[in-house]
Amino acid sequence: MENWRRISSLVGLSLVVCFFLIKIPIDSSIKIPRKILLEVKDQEFSDVKLHTHHHQVVVDNGIVRVILSRPDGDVLQIEYNGITNLLEDHNKRENRGYWDVAWNQPDQGPKGAVERIAGTKFRIITNNKDQVELSFTRTWKVSSHESGSVPLNVDKRYIFRRGTSGYYTYSIFERLKGWPKVDLGYIRAAYKLKKDKFHYMALSDDKQRIMPTQKDREKSHALAYPEAVLLTNATNPTIRGEVDDKYQYSSDVKDTKVHGWISLDPPVGFWIITPSEEFRSGGPTKQELTSHVGPTALCVFMSAHYSGMDLEMKFKDGEPWKKVFGPIFVYINSVSHQNDYQKLWVDAKEKMLHEVDSWPYNFTESRDFPSVDQRGTVAGQLLVSDQYISKSLIRGRSAYVGLAAPGEVGSWQRESKGYQFWTQADDEGHFVIKNIRPGCYNLYAWVPGVIGDYKYDTMITIKPGLEVKLGAIVYAPPRHGPTLWEIGIPDRTAAEFYVPDPYPTLTNRLYNHSEKFRQYGLWDRYTDLYHDQDLVYTINVSDYRKDWFFAHLNRNINNGTCESTTWQIKFELVNVNKNVNYTFQLALASAHYAVVQVRFNDARAKPAHFSTGFIGRDNAIARHGIHGLYWLYSIDVKGNLLHEGNNTIYLRQAKSENYFQGVMYDYLRLEGPSEA
Repeated sequence: MENWRRISSLVGLSLVVCFFLIKIPIDSSIKIPRKILLEVKDQEFSDVKLHTHHHQVVVDNGIVRVILSRPDGDVLQIEYNGITNLLEDHNKRENRGYWDVAWNQPDQGPKGAVERIAGTKFRIITNNKDQVELSFTRTWKVSSHESGSVPLNVDKRYIFRRGTSGYYTYSIFERLKGWPKVDLGYIRAAYKLKKDKFHYMALSDDKQRIMPTQKDREKSHALAYPEAVLLTNATNPTIRGEVDDKYQYSSDVKDTKVHGWISLDPPVGFWIITPSEEFRSGGPTKQELTSHVGPTALCVFMSAHYSGMDLEMKFKDGEPWKKVFGPIFVYINSVSHQNDYQKLWVDAKEKMLHEVDSWPYNFTESRDFPSVDQRGTVAGQLLVSDQYISKSLIRGRSAYVGLAAPGEVGSWQRESKGYQFWTQADDEGHFVIKNIRPGCYNLYAWVPGVIGDYKYDTMITIKPGLEVKLGAIVYAPPRHGPTLWEIGIPDRTAAEFYVPDPYPTLTNRLYNHSEKFRQYGLWDRYTDLYHDQDLVYTINVSDYRKDWFFAHLNRNINNGTCESTTWQIKFELVNVNKNVNYTFQLALASAHYAVVQVRFNDARAKPAHFSTGFIGRDNAIARHGIHGLYWLYSIDVKGNLLHEGNNTIYLRQAKSENYFQGVMYDYLRLEGPSEA
């Protein structure tokens, strides 16, 4: 017991949170040494002990004691710092800590299923005083097809290490040749925490707050969809009248390396740390759920959120596949001094940085997870060639550069079956992508401030220990002539445009001062502001930060009945060459069941001079995202469609079944004819 107290003191820090605070600010001046948990001598920690029973497995390293179901492999109990179970033990055994998958068989229509991944065989992979690794496997058989089980083999792993305040978990998913087709909607690990303990949620330095309870939600007023409620009867009076919606807490995967919950009595933090993005789908800017009311903490490895069916895993009949998801780290910390509540989050961030630095882990016991010496590196410098901006090559400052499965230009954002490895270039465009699994990849990139996607012409084959030096590579973005005018910033989001204030009765005060687009109900604000006439934007007069609404939406005309809207861009041209083509660059940050029609100086032209056709299912408007999938259209404009003097471009969003349909623009630019 004395050892337990010593470890709790070394590992933990302390917490006091006032229930009357909606958000507790973090003092950024607090610095905790990164070696705080790392320099304690091994002999001060207890050995890892494993106890197996008929229906459960118990692992205890003197810091945490974890009970898993056997052979299912669900986490039933996490004992730590005097709390018998951090998980909600009133839940059923399979609804505390688990992996699950949403899936559908295409030939059976849209009806899908959510299946908990329950093992049928238990194995001990490693068992010594320093580490225990456990395996819970389920093997799919053709006979399982009739019982409605997803056609996957799954090996769920858990790793417990000496002196570690938490544990690691990962899974190996596999399909064998000859198995039936299937679509996978999401794969995730989920933890349902103790409801009477965990009330404070932390996602980032500026997104932390006391949260409502599940009972608060059940007593609340339902809004436009089940995930969103107005907290009319919350136990805590300071959050009554606010909106709660789990999608308000989504985040880009590049920004979701640590998140979790804090118990107030005793003060304990429960954190999901995701040290790498290599096993996640859709690239670094893919948005996923994090933590939300439950209290629930998630690691979503792949999903169709903010992308739609474009990012589902779709397997054909007979298609084999294997992928390792994780490891992720379930980290638990505590505090001894009540004045140090801020340090729980700070400590979790420091632990996250340590885990990132330690990637790829050298202690996993699966041949499917290559160690650092079995991986490769790609380095180079990305330059941009745009003669209309600079006669010299431009350094690809802050470019996102990554390796993903071979495909077309930009295909990485719709890719989900393979691994992806991304980095961000420095100010000079230099980049180094480390720890790449062996395999064949294309190299992709995009540059903030530059439209379009880059793809390196030659496929890159990574072998163990190989360092590929590409030198300088040059991206020539879509460009046909000089810029006549532009609207927005080409950054793949609509964040720079006008985001209105939410309705005072439908706010989440967490977002009063940042990420205002996360507020509920902003789709109705377009109708309020443009009740009789649609948006008109005048080049050199209007300001896109104030005059360009962040989303092109339908107008709500009568209790949910909608009508399409047509936006106008007005501009002047001094000279027009009627015999050549101009170019209209139209970049979208998001689309949801939309059709954008473009007309030049004729609002009634049939057919439209250009149409995107039916695009998008990312639902970013309803789910408070400022972007979904990226779309770019380089539209030829015949010179005889333009006039010397006044001109108007009409942008019509032609689908009007509901008010969630629409698009978010990223960037618009009219280019003159080539000067060559």
